[in-house]
Amino acid sequence: MKTVAEILKEKGGVGVVHSIGPDASVFEAVALMAQKNIGALLVMEGERIVGVLSERDYARKVVLMARSSKDTKLREIMTSSVIYVHPTQSTEECMALMTESRVRHLPVLDDDGKLVGLISIGDLVKGIISEQKFIIEQLHNYIAG
Repeated sequence: MKTVAEILKEKGGVGVVHSIGPDASVFEAVALMAQKNIGALLVMEGERIVGVLSERDYARKVVLMARSSKDTKLREIMTSSVIYVHPTQSTEECMALMTESRVRHLPVLDDDGKLVGLISIGDLVKGIISEQKFIIEQLHNYIAG
């Protein structure tokens, strides 16, 4: 099984995480997600993660509640109980955590609690598929001699 560190490396390295402050408007956050073609943003105060905003949060807490995205602050709708993982954890552990917690994005923190990346369910699936392809190729080479 691959580790979170390996998944981050395949994504193009650690440190590429898009974030926004809690006092930004929902409109600003959704615009940034659209611009970056991403499904979630970390909400941060300085170096500290204070929440996560996902497309699901927007749909359920703004659109369905008929709130104005320009007048609503992120701190009003963000998910503030953030689940995270460490670089040494396996893709299998992350998949189980995402399934159990019903989340699609996990911040990655090092042993000092510093943010080093963000992984999505898509990143994990891509990693698992590439790992399976490798195993199939190895088995094929073994059988073919």
